[in-house]
Amino acid sequence: MKILLLGKNGQVGWELQRSLAPLGHLISLDRHTVDGLCGDLADLVALRATIRQVKPDVIVNAAAYTAVDKAETDTELVSRVNGLACQVLADEAASLGAWLVYYSSDYVFNGRNSTPWRESDAVAPLNHYGVSKLAGERAIISSGCKHLIFRTSWVYSSRGNNFALTMLRLARERESLNVIADQFGAPTGADLIADVTALAIQQVLWRPELSGLYHLAASGEVSWYGYASHVIDFARSNGEALAVTSINPIETSAYPTPACRPLNSRLDTQKLRDNFSLNLPDWQSGVTRMLREVLNK
Repeated sequence: MKILLLGKNGQVGWELQRSLAPLGHLISLDRHTVDGLCGDLADLVALRATIRQVKPDVIVNAAAYTAVDKAETDTELVSRVNGLACQVLADEAASLGAWLVYYSSDYVFNGRNSTPWRESDAVAPLNHYGVSKLAGERAIISSGCKHLIFRTSWVYSSRGNNFALTMLRLARERESLNVIADQFGAPTGADLIADVTALAIQQVLWRPELSGLYHLAASGEVSWYGYASHVIDFARSNGEALAVTSINPIETSAYPTPACRPLNSRLDTQKLRDNFSLNLPDWQSGVTRMLREVLNK
């Protein structure tokens, strides 16, 4: 089996290089052209040519435009990378009879639900990033290609930029932190996403009826404030020298940003767990494991 991975150096892409390698011949690309192969989602012509040259059995797209606030003004690029590129990938996958794996976001929802979002719930993005991810989903589904779409949220890893690492850095620099306490979700490790992806690919090759849209997140829920408190408490209890003495909960309205964020980012993962016979660990265990790696404890 030949697997084409796009976005190899992102948080999820880095972990996918590990989890996908045992499944077959893995070709991993980033934005740079190597040996005539280009993984730049902004270059639709080169992207299409790359797929036709590689002729993969599975395409895993872990590349994306993820600067949520910048996306409010950089609309053309985010639409091209997160939306139009997916149309290219989907069309080529359909032509090849290949599987396409795509990672979407809880940002396709408006965040006003009082319970975890299900795959069947109505979508209504609050920002352009969410609009672009939804466009990617719809392009893939309408193409008729065999696909796995995983909506996830609050992704972290021990590398790259994410909330947990930012909180650690700020806790070393500042005595007081203000953190949003009225947005809720489940911090989800890139390693968990990658491992579930590899397992799901193995299963759909034998059971193509499992093709479809799934919610993928760690179990449990927490606010950004609770998440920050967990990170900082763990670091301090493990001997990390921190300047911070107070963490103050604030409402979203007290921290305006160019892009609106959903208050409810919780995802119902029952469909994924049932169809693939999976157990999704609680968010604390994954975050703790990541922190031990980062802090070398």
